[in-house]
Amino acid sequence: MRYLWILLASCLAIGSAKAEMNGAIRIGVLNDMSSVYADFQGPGSVLAAQMAAEDFAKISKRKVEILSADHQNKPDVGAGVARRWLDVEGIDMIADLPNSAVALAVSDIVREKNRVMIGSGAGTALLTGARCSPNTVHWTYDTWSMGHALARGVIEGGGKSWFFVTADYAFGHDLEKQATDEIMASGGKVIGAVRHPIGTSDFSSFLLQAQSSGAQVIALANAGGDTVNSVKQAAEFNLGAKQQIVALIFDLQAVPALGLKTAQGLTAVNAFYWDMDEKTREWSTRYQARHPKKMMPNHMHAGVYAGTLHYLKAVEKVGSPADGKAVVEAMKAMPTDDPLFGTGQIRADGRKLHPMYLLQVKTPAESKSEWDVFKVAGTIPADKAFRPLKEGGCPLATN
Repeated sequence: MRYLWILLASCLAIGSAKAEMNGAIRIGVLNDMSSVYADFQGPGSVLAAQMAAEDFAKISKRKVEILSADHQNKPDVGAGVARRWLDVEGIDMIADLPNSAVALAVSDIVREKNRVMIGSGAGTALLTGARCSPNTVHWTYDTWSMGHALARGVIEGGGKSWFFVTADYAFGHDLEKQATDEIMASGGKVIGAVRHPIGTSDFSSFLLQAQSSGAQVIALANAGGDTVNSVKQAAEFNLGAKQQIVALIFDLQAVPALGLKTAQGLTAVNAFYWDMDEKTREWSTRYQARHPKKMMPNHMHAGVYAGTLHYLKAVEKVGSPADGKAVVEAMKAMPTDDPLFGTGQIRADGRKLHPMYLLQVKTPAESKSEWDVFKVAGTIPADKAFRPLKEGGCPLATN
């Protein structure tokens, strides 16, 4: 048995050395390809990673291979794919990871195998809190930034009493908690909450409970197709006539799905919008031309691109993708610099820092095209957009 183990270890070492000699860096994009988050990450995130690899090829001769898989929003499926990728298929970095339960499971596996995870679609702030890892970087957004920023803005506008309609898994629970913390700290109150399964098609019973609560604000602590369906059905019940509907996670693809007539006036917090400047427009136009549904990119797609590009630059500096912890240390030491987020940095806890933007959905009269849907209503500077380092409870922050 001992001989077999030594032989197996030797074979794995030889395989790793061979991959390194060939100069191939293998990246796996793991997300929802077929369900409620498919348009919000899905094939679009794979395309973003491919574009990062292509742009990296302009400055390096290293070969980069992009693989993808559907985790079906199931932690066991996602963990199984991650283990196969890392143990058998030589994947060096896993990207995207929408669905926080999947992201937390994969982060633990990546740490065990000493590779790298960059969460762009992942929401939970636990990834840079108690569950932080020296092998994980959290790009784009998190539940702290979304929950606190929107709750603060709504309360300042007079929305003091809240009722939550929450996706019943790690992401939704964390998003509700973060918003609740801000509500309580700002003098508001939470009247109640109801939780729904991911992929719910009928929100009527949940919305009627929210309506009967009498809360000034009905907060949707969900995402993707669940947000689209709940906003649509809230409009059908005319809940907005007497109560304010707030979607804590509201992304670009939700607007065409709802239609401007229904979505107009809704406020969102995003890290990127395709029409912000010449650089974002140029990249987004290239992206749209290649997207299978001709969609413009949202901020999570942008995060996959920027995070992947920065990872590849760090591998170039370190010399090999083999030691994931060393690559992440290099990512933290190097300033980030890309056309979508500009310059920035990655903190000790793995949190990528950049501004967040308050976006408001345009009226039909203001919009000039299908994807001309947001106007920038304000900017939250990088040092205010995310949880303070000392408050997260990440062991890496004290080392």
